Amino acid sequence: MGQVLVVTSGKGGVGKTTSAAALGAALAESGQNVVIIDFDVGLRNLDLVMGAERRVVFDLINVIQGQAKLPQALIRDKRQERLYLLPASQTRDKDALTERGVARVIDDLRATFDWVICDSPAGIERGAILAMQHADIAAIVTNPEISSVRDSDRIIGLLDAKTEKAKKGQQVVKHLLVARYDESRASSGDMLQIEDIVEILSIPLLGIIPESEQVLRASNLGSPITICNPESAPGRAYFSAAKRLNGEVIPITIPRERNRLFGRLLGGRAA
Repeated sequence: MGQVLVVTSGKGGVGKTTSAAALGAALAESGQNVVIIDFDVGLRNLDLVMGAERRVVFDLINVIQGQAKLPQALIRDKRQERLYLLPASQTRDKDALTERGVARVIDDLRATFDWVICDSPAGIERGAILAMQHADIAAIVTNPEISSVRDSDRIIGLLDAKTEKAKKGQQVVKHLLVARYDESRASSGDMLQIEDIVEILSIPLLGIIPESEQVLRASNLGSPITICNPESAPGRAYFSAAKRLNGEVIPITIPRERNRLFGRLLGGRAA
């Protein structure tokens, strides 16, 4: 049975969708079968980030409502044969998602894929709750600013209270993914230091994604950064995060572009 990973945060615009796509592509590159589900019903941006917007015929809501079979809605990535997308609907709202329907889709995907990645919408409402409900692991994406960290703390509370694991007295394994980190601005006090974020949220650090125009360029190209520019600083950071999800214990670094020093080694390691 595959593992269900939810990529989530309370605040919008922190990099959930780009992170879900990048992690998914990195895990697929390691030889595992990966599917990413877009739970942002009504907006649907994951297909754009993955360059599949013109290939969407059926979506998650069509499958839940019995209008299409799951294999009909799955879109296989043209660049990475082990990577698939299950898109959201642009014409429906989140009320079209049902607990039973989501559970059925997740169960079916678990039986086929090594990783089922749920790209959660922002906020703490229905779509976000359903995206995290069946999670085994959570990657909580935050930016190094106090409002983003505070919202992430709220998400941690929901993971501990609203998921299927929580209802059984178990815990979702939670990891922190810090995106859009600028070491020089953190040093000057313009944003939070990594150590401060980890201390506030008290969950293991999965990775640090440096602020880079390469991420925006990859999104505009419709290609995860781990596919279109794997040797960039953010590309390497996502590959390292994917290795930690697979259980590898490797040092946490702040990656830099190749024409600079590689990066500062932090004292801790991911759990």
